[in-house]
Amino acid sequence: MMYSSLPGTWCRQPWLAAVAAVCLGAAAPAALAQTATIYGQVGNFDIVNNTGVDACGFEMLITGITHNPALYSYSYTRYGAARVEPYSDGVASGTRVVWQSPNCATTRTVPHAPNTPFAGTCYGTGDSGCEHFGVGAALTASSRVTARWLVKSPVTPGAYVPRDPPSAVPMPYYYVAPPAAVGAAPVVVDVFEAPQPPEVPAQYGNAQWMKTFVRQMPRQVTLDELITTNPLVVPMDATQLEFNWQLVQADPTTGDGGRRNRGRHQGGSTLDPATRAVVRRYELYAYNGRYDPVTHEALCADVLCNAPGAGELGDFVSAQMAAVNVQGDFLTVAKAGTGGGNVDSADKRIACGNKCTSPYTAGSAVTVTAKANSGSTFAGWSGACSGTALTCTVSVNGANLATATFNTPVAGAGGGGGGGGGSGGGSATPSSYALSVTLGNPGTVTSAPAGIHCGATCSASYAASTVVTLTATPLPGLAFTGWSGACSTALTPVCTVTMAKALSVKANFSK
Repeated sequence: MMYSSLPGTWCRQPWLAAVAAVCLGAAAPAALAQTATIYGQVGNFDIVNNTGVDACGFEMLITGITHNPALYSYSYTRYGAARVEPYSDGVASGTRVVWQSPNCATTRTVPHAPNTPFAGTCYGTGDSGCEHFGVGAALTASSRVTARWLVKSPVTPGAYVPRDPPSAVPMPYYYVAPPAAVGAAPVVVDVFEAPQPPEVPAQYGNAQWMKTFVRQMPRQVTLDELITTNPLVVPMDATQLEFNWQLVQADPTTGDGGRRNRGRHQGGSTLDPATRAVVRRYELYAYNGRYDPVTHEALCADVLCNAPGAGELGDFVSAQMAAVNVQGDFLTVAKAGTGGGNVDSADKRIACGNKCTSPYTAGSAVTVTAKANSGSTFAGWSGACSGTALTCTVSVNGANLATATFNTPVAGAGGGGGGGGGSGGGSATPSSYALSVTLGNPGTVTSAPAGIHCGATCSASYAASTVVTLTATPLPGLAFTGWSGACSTALTPVCTVTMAKALSVKANFSK
């Protein structure tokens, strides 16, 4: 499946050392370029052994990905950890990821009998006739992935050879689409070509029916989480259905060029400010309908192939669980305290009030101004802004949260001039203060008492004198490197602050 070039995204740093970030050139004009950063992609898939013989392993050939021995692969299979090695076939080169049996007589994947239910799961036990594999590799528009079962060689005893045709596994890549208008949130697009290329150049490849589920997560997702038995991460519910049925079928290299757009799937997800990952599940089923005897084009009963007709939906083929870890560039304003007020941006894209968040181009300087309601006073900023000046300018980079605290003076607290030379005036003591958390690189920070779970919720108000405990947790394989802000003296991932004023804290994690 060869990908063609498409518009891209602004990229700034890698997600993991073993996973190269996708970096494609942005095509949008600067005025419209609300941006996001793709930090990496991971994918696990369930795949049926439909070769008709015992399989002794599985291989993935990935062109366009430089050989990296540290490439992360899913290892909880009956074959153990994958072997990662360079490959070249004389035409293309890249990385080969192979799971291989030490002894096919005792460790093998039996073939699944057509039109029969599965006995057990695809997770390395029993004789269900399927397995689960996956890699953490950021594909690009020029990548080509070939996935094949390994079977016993008919020529060399003890050797294994790949079985053709390749297995049907959807392998997406991602880019950030140019926004439709100023103020529109960035859209992360997933793209993949039909996974079984034609065996004859002038014909279509085999067709599959596909349905797709999607969800957005407020944290980054790791490879090991992408399994069918994990509905807390992998979308599988009917309410998460993105496409009910699509027919995917590789186009011939000659002929109509894919007039029905069967050869490429493309979807998109508009990012929320709290989104840190977009997760999809792609399910493929065999197409059992008629084919054109000359071109091998699928001839669906409904002509347009919008849904399977009677007898056209075949056996389950594969399910790809794929995630793209992403961070949009947003400025969000929150309000805290006992009083009320509004915060407006100079460019009119934030009027909080009603609209308290907006996407921006990375590096944009956004000026926001706080205005207290009658009977309230502005007490100061925390988070992306600090100090007590009404106006603050934020340089947007990633998810930025600025909290404005408004308080109501305590009744009777004001004083007037009085006899005896008493001092005039007075100020109220706020009954609550805002605590804001920012992240230096991906990770999470939670609070006790509850209120903060950053990534998703990074600011909360607490009653004066409340003792708040913050706990920083890095992503798997990364490390917590220290606090700054109100927790700068803490030497462990756990920090305690006392709410005597508005506070801001930053948790730092390794890249």
